[in-house]
Amino acid sequence: MRVTDPADFPAAISTAWASRNGAFVGALFAEDADFVNVVGLWWHRREDIARAHGYALKSFFAETQLRPGVIRVRPLGADHAVVHCRFHLSGQMAPDGGIAGDRQTVMSFVLERRNNVWLGLSAQNTDVVPGTETHVNADGFAPADYRGR
Repeated sequence: MRVTDPADFPAAISTAWASRNGAFVGALFAEDADFVNVVGLWWHRREDIARAHGYALKSFFAETQLRPGVIRVRPLGADHAVVHCRFHLSGQMAPDGGIAGDRQTVMSFVLERRNNVWLGLSAQNTDVVPGTETHVNADGFAPADYRGR
């Protein structure tokens, strides 16, 4: 899949996700790209990004739908851009084998144009946790909100 406009990168991620083929996800990234997932797992190369997504897309994400929502593009010169997108994820398998509730995430991508194709150099995926401001580590991570104090 060739991305020729940075605004199309989230749709390309969604299409690659729907293929259930981690190599298609990896192909959207530069060889030396970095990807940080929602729990801080950090992959450092296209091959690692593809492998991690291949595993997840064939197991706990096997029945998921990933839909892009609001997209913002910030050009950084002619050949670089930052793209943010809010995604909606549904159909994730829960650890007990049931279906987990839907999730919202915000993904940030740093892209570079190479030979008229936009590739991901870096990605960061962050879960949206409604009603919270941060996490607190008190015998395990939990959402926290200090606004009512």
